[in-house]
Amino acid sequence: MPRYKMIVEYDGTGFHGWQHQRDGNTVQESIETAITTFSGEIRRVQAAGRTDSGVHATHQVIHVDLETDWPKDTVRDALNAHLKGQGVAILETRRVADSFDARMSARKRHYVYRITNRRAPVVIDKHRSWHVKWKIDPALMQQGADQLIGKHDFTTFRAAECQAASPLKTLDRLDVVANGEDIRVYASARSFLHHQVRSMVGSLILVATEKWTPKELRDALDACDRSRCGPMAPPDGLYLMGVDYEGADAEI
Repeated sequence: MPRYKMIVEYDGTGFHGWQHQRDGNTVQESIETAITTFSGEIRRVQAAGRTDSGVHATHQVIHVDLETDWPKDTVRDALNAHLKGQGVAILETRRVADSFDARMSARKRHYVYRITNRRAPVVIDKHRSWHVKWKIDPALMQQGADQLIGKHDFTTFRAAECQAASPLKTLDRLDVVANGEDIRVYASARSFLHHQVRSMVGSLILVATEKWTPKELRDALDACDRSRCGPMAPPDGLYLMGVDYEGADAEI
């Protein structure tokens, strides 16, 4: 049975997240419905990461097995035809080995969080960035981010409903890049806890607006106490932007 890897882009605004929900439209459901309409097969797709309600992706990775050995471009184009108008697009499709797993084969995941820092309301990027009215100091924000790099117990930045076996994670990158009113926070790690990126960004804003010092952020991390986390950033600004596989996704 041929296995296909796909790169997916979606606007999470109108979705209740990636994963199937009892009530509510999800990205996974939309793609699986498109697969059934195209191929006549009922298939469950697997993803590199489960994004929350309102979170976007420019490079989500999924895999699915199909009975028919379709040309990869046929799969891409057919699915896009059935996904038209839903805020989801298949950017690339390739045949991969049966051993490839979009989630388990991943070696690193990359996210970006977008912030619009200005007094005026956000119009064009509404639901696609976090509008922060208070003046942000990017240098202070980076000083706070530096406190979180490395291997730590991230319980403070972990959702209560997180299902990860351990709160220990190694954060490889947390960079603040400012270009005028556009501020972006880039985060990379092999894996993240539920709500970890949004929780870290919300606390970093406290540092950036001088409500916390970088040391107070570090103290919150070391406390391993969810109640010490700052306000969680909204989902609007978060994007899954890449997944690394180190050759496990080679085309066949």
